[in-house]
Amino acid sequence: MDNYRDENRTDQKEQEVLLVKENPQTAGYSAPDEDKKKRNFGWFRPLLGGVIGGGLALGIYTFTPLGDHQTQDTSNPAPAQETSSVTAKQTSSESDSGKSANSSSISNMVEDISPAIVGITNLQKQQSSSDLFGFGSSSDSNSNSAGDDAETGSGSGVIFKKANGKAYIITNNHVVEGASSLKVSLFDGTDVTAKLVGSDSLTDLAVLEISDKHVTKTASFGSSSALRTGESVIAIGDPLGKDLSRTVTQGIVSGLNRTVSISTSAGESSINVIQTDAAINPGNSGGPLLNTDGKIIGINSMKISESDVEGIGFAIPSNDVKPIAEELLTKGQVERPYIGVSMIDLEQVPQNYQEGTLGLFGKQLNKGVYIREVAQGSPAAKAGLKAEDIIISLKGKETGTGSELRNILYKNTKVGSTVDVKIIRNGKEMTKKMKLTQKEETSS
Repeated sequence: MDNYRDENRTDQKEQEVLLVKENPQTAGYSAPDEDKKKRNFGWFRPLLGGVIGGGLALGIYTFTPLGDHQTQDTSNPAPAQETSSVTAKQTSSESDSGKSANSSSISNMVEDISPAIVGITNLQKQQSSSDLFGFGSSSDSNSNSAGDDAETGSGSGVIFKKANGKAYIITNNHVVEGASSLKVSLFDGTDVTAKLVGSDSLTDLAVLEISDKHVTKTASFGSSSALRTGESVIAIGDPLGKDLSRTVTQGIVSGLNRTVSISTSAGESSINVIQTDAAINPGNSGGPLLNTDGKIIGINSMKISESDVEGIGFAIPSNDVKPIAEELLTKGQVERPYIGVSMIDLEQVPQNYQEGTLGLFGKQLNKGVYIREVAQGSPAAKAGLKAEDIIISLKGKETGTGSELRNILYKNTKVGSTVDVKIIRNGKEMTKKMKLTQKEETSS
């Protein structure tokens, strides 16, 4: 029945958000049209500004004898000028000292947390290429033999837990997806083999396991809900691979609670992210976004890649990462409710078909999820849903697109719960009760 898991797919084109990894060919993103770019990214147009100055000169005046000059002997102004000059130098010195202390604090934090940052190499089996006589191709003398593992991509990760002789790394799913083996580069230069504990493509997260023999540091999670726009953040990772390992970039939180749509191996997914201008490049994926206390407040995952766009990167918030990481540790996967339908966005169905065959009219047109097929014995079948029904809401929330339906299903419902599904059938609205399961069940 796997062919009925099409609720994980959609044909709708979304904005261009590129997963940042060493091999961009596997990112799987399509370029947006101009209208969508204008619609989806209007939020970063406001200009930021500030007013600085004035107070420094006033402060200097207030704390010099010039402030009391009416009671002073004005015949010799030299002492006042000297005092003013000294005060200005002291103020400048104090300012420089503050900057130096702040830089020193960040440097100390980076030195402390760096042993918990790792590089990850994705190795995959190579396909053989042979000529007419069955001999392997010799076009590349440095290529691997057929069946050997070869590096196909790289990324970053952060060690967040040690237990029972093992250490656990959180990273992006797209960093490790498709790997036949995984190699982890530690802070001391040691390379170790990693085991994939579990991964989840829809949230783009994965957990790896290694021996803790060479692990001297773990990082802890901070609260992403406590973040404020403008707060300083630091990204650490391996942009462009091992040669630039543990590169540190600094920026600010540019925006909170952004929603971006990404294309994954399990279909389209919309995820909540932190926007930052800290430089994130191919190879940074899976590395941590840290606050100035060295706490993980996000996992760097993606950026906008356009020639005229700079400084727009995204990280998955720590408060979303933590429960997924724990579930992957204990179960190896994220359990999600299952409906059992194949579907497409209604707006992709020709309007004459919507009106003539489906009986839709007026505001019913182009909004909802069209059911192409219903799996036998599935929750949808048991609830009485049929092919050519239009799902317009789930659990009281509108489902204008398949992406919206999946987000409601995965984030607002649980396996075993019963939800209301509002549909349109032959132009008439009706509500069905559907009990959700984790996977399809065969009919009895």
